Amino acid sequence: MELRQLAYFVAVAEEQNFTRAAERVHISQSGVSAQIRQLERDLGAELFDRSARTATLTAAGAAALAPARAALAAAAAVGQAVGDVAGVIRGRITVGMVVGCTVTPLFDALAAFHRAHPGVEIALLEDNSDRLVQAVRAGTVDVALIGTATAAPAGLEALTLVSERLVVAVPPDHPLAHRPRVTLRDLTDHPVICMPTGTGLRTVFDQACAAQGLHPVIALQAGAADAMADLATRGLGVAVLSESMAESYRDRLAARVVDDVDIPALLCLVWRAAHGPAVRELLAHTRRAFGDGRGLPEPAAAGDDPRDSRAAIPEAQ
Repeated sequence: MELRQLAYFVAVAEEQNFTRAAERVHISQSGVSAQIRQLERDLGAELFDRSARTATLTAAGAAALAPARAALAAAAAVGQAVGDVAGVIRGRITVGMVVGCTVTPLFDALAAFHRAHPGVEIALLEDNSDRLVQAVRAGTVDVALIGTATAAPAGLEALTLVSERLVVAVPPDHPLAHRPRVTLRDLTDHPVICMPTGTGLRTVFDQACAAQGLHPVIALQAGAADAMADLATRGLGVAVLSESMAESYRDRLAARVVDDVDIPALLCLVWRAAHGPAVRELLAHTRRAFGDGRGLPEPAAAGDDPRDSRAAIPEAQ
């Protein structure tokens, strides 16, 4: 029995699929299957029921799952303990990021972290903000860049990187482009282009509408700002963006701040309170990357006011 076999076993158990598990551990599906078969021979019992489309645990597999996880955690703890003594951080850190988000300072932070700690493997994945928050809570993602309407999602710690107002982006000949002041109620006269439910901007927009009892028509949804801008340019609706997102399209779209929406669109890093040295070091590099730590608040707790952050970067999903 080898640790890698236990790792493959846990991956298949959690993914309930050999193909997804193989992608997760970065080897071929045949390699995962062969190692699981060898583990089953060593243990003298089948661990998975392979008769259905999903790989479900047998009774023996269910009994083995918790000890397998414990063995992997113990092995990681051995390496971490030695690393702590030697001053070397090792292991793997999984970073989540909202879909379609290009945040150069975060990439700079990851690069600096990699140079400082080459023994740590970095995995990067994209998803919408709600699912990333769930993944951080579950421990499958260590730290995530999310868009949100609150400074810290319940149960997590957070560092606010951006706090911006909502804007509408419309072609120069659109009626809203000629108004000195745009309110949320003004949007109800036009089809709206928004990000999907589960993204930070959509949460802010939905909360603001609910507070005023408004029900705008969401005509189109897109997960990337470029797509929303292209749709708005073609006159298919009024795009709801953040200030820095809209700045990228000022050559073809006029942006107007939604005057009566005070809820800020926040871009935050979130992580669990119980975290290891790799997360601590990545957070330090991130603070430096976003202005060498100047102008960034300390990690926010629920109830903190995040509106002092002035970094300007796009895409707060």
